[in-house]
Order: sequence, then structure tokens, then C-alpha cells
Amino acid sequence: MFRPLPSSLTVRWRPAEGDGLEHMTITSSGAGFRAGSVLIGERGGQPYGMHYRIDCNAQWEVTSFRVENNHGQRLALRSPKPGHWLDEAGQLVEHLTGCVDIDLSGTPFTNTLPIRRLSLNMDSGPVAFKMLYVPFETLQPVPDHQIYTCLTNGKLYRYAAADRTFTADLPVDDFGLVTDYPTLFKRH
Repeated sequence: MFRPLPSSLTVRWRPAEGDGLEHMTITSSGAGFRAGSVLIGERGGQPYGMHYRIDCNAQWEVTSFRVENNHGQRLALRSPKPGHWLDEAGQLVEHLTGCVDIDLSGTPFTNTLPIRRLSLNMDSGPVAFKMLYVPFETLQPVPDHQIYTCLTNGKLYRYAAADRTFTADLPVDDFGLVTDYPTLFKRH
């Protein structure tokens, strides 16, 4: 359904409102890929600068990630097997058990992870996920329940918060990367 990632791919998104930019490069090999990104912008009147790195295996399962802000606050976790997260000291982060995919609040890239990992299509119906959600304001990871539904195979997916407080229809490109996230991000 989606094209395989090239050995290197760079994409940019901008916020739908206000100033900012995300510059992300994905490098891939047969074993998986790494996405590295730098983001600048403003939220709630406060400027921010962030960078993240996400490593995934060939099945689009996150094996590790690191997020850091320009003040030096960071979060780094690794997943030796899907749904189990270890902190930098190698300790299990129990409240995140069962979260396979991650959702970083300041980027549309992480919406691609569950779509690609499960090859979601119209026959899949709505699929509920327990996500590892990281708000950029605090970098404190929490479980978050989300629902994805394929509306048009390989082209359009609906994201919904499980509590139905937010829904967005997300068009994607041939690689499954979000091109427009209504009210939040647009491909640059």
C-alpha cells in the first residue's frame, strides 16, 4: 500500500497558526529506520526549541526514542519488546506497559507509526490504541487511548481521541507521512 522509505528522506511541517518549523530526516536500512528532527515554534505565547530521535525496526515498531528541549530537559526510553518501556537506567516504566506506539505532541510524524505498523486499511475498521503520549510542555510520558480509522486506503486516515474530545482527518503521502493535520500542522 505504501512505498518503502528511501535511504534518506527529508520533510518539513509548519504549524497551522503562528511561527515555527519542523525539519525531519529519516534514514533507513533493511533493519529499520531512524527519524531525527528539530522543531522551533511558540505555544501559549512561549517560544520553544526541541529535537527528537526515534528508532524503529523494519516492522515500524519503536525500539527507542529521545526527546530534548532547548533547556536541557529530556526523556529517553527504549523498548526491547513491543509494549515494554525501559528508562535510561534500564528500569521498567510500568505505567506505560502495553503502549506499543508513541505520540509526541509537537509533531505529526508519530501519527504515521500506527498507520504503517498495522498497514491500516478500510477493512481494518476503527482500531483502538494505547499510545505512549509525550506532551512537549512537560516531557512526562503518559498512556493515552486513541482510535485510528482508514477512510481511503493509503490516502486518508481519521485520528480520534478515545474520549471523542478531538478528531482530525489526516491525508498522507505515498510513504504514509501526514501532509496536513487540520488546525495543527501543514507540510512545508
